[in-house]
Parts: sequence; C-alpha cells; structure tokens
Amino acid sequence: MTDEFDVVVVGAGPAGSAAALAARRAGARVLLLDRADFPRDKACGDGIAAHALDVLADLGVPDAVDGYPPLPALRLVAPGGGAVARALPRPAYTVPRAVFDARLVAAAVAAGVVLRRRAVRRVEPGARVVVLDGEIAARAVVGADGAGSVVRRVLGHRPNPDRHLALAIRGYAPALPGPPEQLIVTSAARWPAYAWSFPIGDGRANVGYGEVLRGEPLTRAHLVERLGALLPGGDPATVTGLRAHHLPLSTHRPTPGRGRVLLAGDALSLINPFTGEGIFYALLSGALAGAAAAGAPEQAARRYAAALRRRLGTHLRHSSVAAWLARRRRVVDAAVRAARRDEQVFGTVVELGLGDGRLDARTLGMIGVGLPVRDRPPRHRPG
Repeated sequence: MTDEFDVVVVGAGPAGSAAALAARRAGARVLLLDRADFPRDKACGDGIAAHALDVLADLGVPDAVDGYPPLPALRLVAPGGGAVARALPRPAYTVPRAVFDARLVAAAVAAGVVLRRRAVRRVEPGARVVVLDGEIAARAVVGADGAGSVVRRVLGHRPNPDRHLALAIRGYAPALPGPPEQLIVTSAARWPAYAWSFPIGDGRANVGYGEVLRGEPLTRAHLVERLGALLPGGDPATVTGLRAHHLPLSTHRPTPGRGRVLLAGDALSLINPFTGEGIFYALLSGALAGAAAAGAPEQAARRYAAALRRRLGTHLRHSSVAAWLARRRRVVDAAVRAARRDEQVFGTVVELGLGDGRLDARTLGMIGVGLPVRDRPPRHRPG
C-alpha cells in the first residue's frame, strides 16, 4: 500500500468534483482520480440550470459559468407540433463540458484536493478501508465514474436495462438566428425522443438528439438523421464534434451505497427521465456523498441514503410519475398547451425537468382538461 486518504473519489466530472469539494470542506484528506487529463471533452447537452449553480455556490464555486451569457427563455415544441415559449423562472447557461468540468476540477485542487490521472480497475471494500488497485487505501470511496461505472459493478449493480436507458448524440452547430433561448423539439415518430439546440454565446450551439432505448439497437446514422429531421439548422453537414453517450435514467436507480462505498451522478442513474438533465443531480448527489463519506466513513452509506431521501426523494418519485405520463404523446401535447395558457404550469414543468420540482394538482388538472376525452383518467366517484 503506497497511499492512504480519508476519501477517494473515482471520476472527476461534476459529481466527482462536487464530492471532492464537499469532503474537503469537511476537513477530509481527499484524492480525486480520473482516467483523463483536464480539460477534456464530454458528450453532454452542456446545459447548466440555475439549481446547479445553487449547489456550486454552497461548495464555494461561484464562477463556474463566468464569461457565458445567460439564456433567459425556453421554447418547447410538442410531438403534435404545438409550442410554448416563455421566460425561464431563472436563466440557464450553456457551458461546454471541456470548460465547465475543468473549472470544477481546478476549484477542487485549489481547495486542497489531490488530483491524479488513473483508470481505476479494482475496488476491494474491507471492514476498515477500501483498497483501489491494490495500491490506494481510503476510509470511504465515492464512485462518480459515469454510466459505465467500475465502482457500481463492484457493488453488484448491472447497467440500466432498456426503457430505463437512453442514447443521445451531441455536436456543435451554428446558433439559430433570433433571441437566445433553449430549444427542445420532441419527436412524434420515435417518442420518447427529442432534439435540442442550446446556444453557447460564441456563435455556436450545442445540438443533439436522443431517445429511450426500446430493445432494438440504434445506429449513429439513425441518431444523426433524426437530429437533422427535427432541428431547424440541424443539417449534419454543419454539425461538428458529434459524440454519442448513454443516459441511465433515474427510473432504475441502484441502492446509493453499501458500507464505505457510495455512488453519485450517472453512476447512480441520476438522469432526469423527463428531460435527460443530469448536471444538477450530479452536483447535488456528489456534494451529499462527499459530506457523508467525510463525516463518518463506517456509516457513510446509511447517512448518504438518508440525505438523498430528504433532499431528492419526493422529487424523484414525482419525476418518475411525470416520465410515465409523458410516455403518451397526447399527454405531452396537452402539457405544452397548458404551459402556453398558464405561466404557473410552465414553471412547474420547468422545475420538474431541470431542478427538483414536483407535480401539483393544478398542473395535473390543466393537463387533464386538455386531453382528448378517451385519454382522460376516469373520475373517482365516492361509493
């Protein structure tokens, strides 16, 4: 054994950097490992919602989106073609992950976290320490190593099955003309699926297309074709940097940890099943995992699971219900019509998809009124 740390974090994306920062702020000696050098690209929509910035502010990182203009509005196009465009409750940002992740890693290092390049291949939990690759000992480990997590496999959890796993492709293209806004165009042909365009502020936009896997393989050519078909200006000839990635949806989450070993972010399948958003979940779960790992390593899993339930439990149940309802295209059409009529409904939909919001009776009622009669749930009649 050559090294011993209080907390070792595997993976230096947003979840891992947040875990390292939280553990360091709690006074722990922290080692942050990643198989890549930073800055490095990461396939993602690059969208940073306001809730993510709240977590970063709590971690002492107030400048993660500096230099990138706010996006004040969202336009959502329903499968049936109806649309709503409104101001977001709070602006969002688009920051390429090559920049965003490097800034978080730099903040962790500045806080005293030790950063090393290493592809972890073996994790051996023990009664008092967890040993990585036979060389590094930790009182607790946070697995923030993404959809193909090595740490997750050590805990005995298989990857998400189809219908709880999406595949998306991302690239960069010239930004669409007009006022800056996030654009999401849903697809009637391959629902649940949508394309997006998120302006960066430098003349480019992050563009992409994704859909939930349903048992048949999806090719790169198919994803690119659907991107071009749905998105204005999505001509594949103008899109560069195309990369595909899996999205493990939160409708199939493993247990968040066992003993001294915890999972955060994509490794815990924390991708919003309604929108595919994952940065906020990654930062929040990472911060909670890092704090739990530093506080009492022998009770880390229990403390972390309790913290996740308190902070995200109700929201995750509501987002799962929303995703189940949204499997019906006509429900999404009705939701867009309701959001166009009512600003409060729009805000509820945004909070549910980009943050930690919840469904409410008003929103459900307005969506229900907009459904065709055959699709409305039966009314309960007291017996």
